[in-house]
Amino acid sequence: MSSKAQEVALDRLLVDRFKNGDETAFNEMVSRHWDRIYGMVHQLLRNQQDAEEVTQDAFIRAHRGLVNFRGDSAFSTWLYQIATNLARNRYWYWWRRKRDKTVSFDQPVSADNDTPLSEVFATEMETPGDITVTREFVDRIAEGMEKLSPKHREILILRNVKNMAYEEIAEVLGISVGTVKSRIARAREGLRALIEEDAT
Repeated sequence: MSSKAQEVALDRLLVDRFKNGDETAFNEMVSRHWDRIYGMVHQLLRNQQDAEEVTQDAFIRAHRGLVNFRGDSAFSTWLYQIATNLARNRYWYWWRRKRDKTVSFDQPVSADNDTPLSEVFATEMETPGDITVTREFVDRIAEGMEKLSPKHREILILRNVKNMAYEEIAEVLGISVGTVKSRIARAREGLRALIEEDAT
């Protein structure tokens, strides 16, 4: 059994325990998924305090909604869905208030992966092997990401940073796998164009 399948099976057991009145099962779910949910939300919002609030809110909503959770998707996918929607709402709220946004590409990819974000996006850019990733190039990627539309930035983070499969992204965002693939292609193309434009 793959580790992914083991995770899904363990989550299912915890959901069943919770539905049968065992509150400690939910505490176990929180400790199992907190870091990953927080990591994703932080990548989307790029603000520690807001990421913590949204992550807490996601678990509060999951706790409330778990009695109606039918298990059509994996618990983790359902949780990502809740957190992504909350983060998106928070992002648009900021955007309307023209809040200042910055992203550090020196920060690690996630709690359990200390590869810098810059390396993830640098490898995605398919640059010739002889180009070294300079600070300037990393800055251009960061600026390019800022200029992408929220839905393109969001999908690149889910794919490149969270390493989600196309099917998982489709489920989290409520779109088809075909749309996921074309949106990723357009987002990468847009990012590449923005970086080349900045370089000229």
